[in-house]
Amino acid sequence: MSFSVDNKTMLEKMKQWAVDDPNRIMYKTSEKNYTYGELEHYSNIAASFLQQTIQSKKPVIIFGDLQFEMVAMFLGATKAGIAYIPISSDTPNDRLQLILETADPSLVVMVNEDASFVSSTPIVAWSKIKKFDGLIQTEFSGVQQKETYYIIFTSGTTGVPKGVQISHDNLCSFVDWMIEAFSLKPGQNYLAQAAYSFDLSVMGLYPALASGGMLSPLHKHEVINFKDLFTRLPQLHVNNWISTPSFIDICLMDEKFDEAHYPSISTFLFCGEELARSTAITLRERFPQARVFNTYGPTEATVAVSAVEITDEVLAAHERLPIGYVKADTRVVIDEKTNEIILSGPSISKGYLNNAEKTAEAFFTLDGVPAYHTGDAGSLKDDLLFYEGRIDFQVKLHGHRIELEEVDHHLAQCQYVKQAIVVPKLKEKKVHQLVAIIVSNESPFDKDFKLTRAIKQEASEKMMDYMMPQRFIYKANLPITPNGKIDRKALMAEVNQ
Repeated sequence: MSFSVDNKTMLEKMKQWAVDDPNRIMYKTSEKNYTYGELEHYSNIAASFLQQTIQSKKPVIIFGDLQFEMVAMFLGATKAGIAYIPISSDTPNDRLQLILETADPSLVVMVNEDASFVSSTPIVAWSKIKKFDGLIQTEFSGVQQKETYYIIFTSGTTGVPKGVQISHDNLCSFVDWMIEAFSLKPGQNYLAQAAYSFDLSVMGLYPALASGGMLSPLHKHEVINFKDLFTRLPQLHVNNWISTPSFIDICLMDEKFDEAHYPSISTFLFCGEELARSTAITLRERFPQARVFNTYGPTEATVAVSAVEITDEVLAAHERLPIGYVKADTRVVIDEKTNEIILSGPSISKGYLNNAEKTAEAFFTLDGVPAYHTGDAGSLKDDLLFYEGRIDFQVKLHGHRIELEEVDHHLAQCQYVKQAIVVPKLKEKKVHQLVAIIVSNESPFDKDFKLTRAIKQEASEKMMDYMMPQRFIYKANLPITPNGKIDRKALMAEVNQ
């Protein structure tokens, strides 16, 4: 079966595969394969349970990890016309309670039944839903148009998580673009490594389900153990690789992570953080036949709104890689004063759940179209978008305004640097100095101070003296957040303890 971009609802896009090919595999684990027919069956049970149990339209929390049952529950909630909130089972209790207070959900569904979950909200185990003996329906109108499809909680600057509401139409705009922009073919195998509580997971989940694809989960316990990781990865046989650049940097540490050992990989899709030129060069060398795409977009704009293929020509033309051409239904405006990237279009969220104040600060209407202040600085050159760092990662040192991610970038270009993150050292709440945390490449230097001198000398050719970090710390690797990004906050805490 072939498919094309259409005006079908998300449920219609996904159901066609269960009707036409119910035995098609949609979820492949090391223990068991699950089919589109099983997804349809269990999501119908979940939807029927919710419709006959819940009397309100409040969202439901779905608590678990990368299990098939999570996906079945997502579709069950969608069919029942209820928004869902995915929560990972390793979420700290304090954050969990803040999410509960903000979301005010009608129900918590425990897919991971072994985890502890303290809540005044009613809790039901997946095993109970699975055995539901009420009337099982097979036809549902489901979540429609402007109604909220899912809610993903992101970190807030005040420490209180913000629930980004993504509507049915937001998601359709994104999925249709993905299928068209990346020429996604029916039945392809997608890497599912990002937690469902992280919006990067949506980049694989819904394009796969809409195109009759298969998801191959890579669990957290497999990721954190290098032996398990490099044992499991070759077994997945994925076609479409979806991850943060930080995760691919980990994988590239294995010399066997190349085309000869992973011949099935045809496309790499990166989102969530900046893709370093050095990473892209290594990847192009290791996988010369695969296509490598850099994409960009905040959670509030439904995963991603721009993309560019990183070819040899792009690498030759740009020291700092572009983040893409904006999709046709989206408009980008660069603020003249701050260089902030402002996005408008049909994939822009309606705002934060139960948080009118933060919604008013970030969302507005531009020429009658929903728009969002990203907080990212950038520029447009010949319709190609470039990322220039976070506005809130700017610091002032000795009167100079410095963009930390710009310093990161310049240091990472040095021959002896594999990865670099710069954080501020504070004194009486003011920036006292800049500290560079470095993962180094092999070098001829037997002392750290000699390596530091060499890095500074090379970096000084690319950046102003006042931007140079005053202190260098060397590590074997950088800490990673549960979402697969470099944990800058953890490094800041370490430097300022």
